[in-house]
Amino acid sequence: MALSVELIRADVADVLGEDPADIPVDENLVDYGLDSVRIMSLIERWRREHDITATFVDLAEQPAIEAWAPILGAST
Repeated sequence: MALSVELIRADVADVLGEDPADIPVDENLVDYGLDSVRIMSLIERWRREHDITATFVDLAEQPAIEAWAPILGAST
C-alpha cells in the first residue's frame, strides 16, 4: 500500500492514541502531543513499510501532515 495523506494521518493518530478524525492535516502536531520519540517511531514504521528516506530532521522541522506529505512522497 502506498503512503497517502490519510495513512499518515491514521498512523499519527495511532501513535497518539487518538481518532484520525481528531488529527488535523494543517496544524502543528506537537500541539497534539507528538514528540521526538513518536516521530522516530513513525519514521521507522514508514521506512519498514513504505521505504521512505525522510529523516527525523525533515519531519521535526515542520510537524504537520500537509508538510510531511511531499517529503514522504505521499499521494493525496
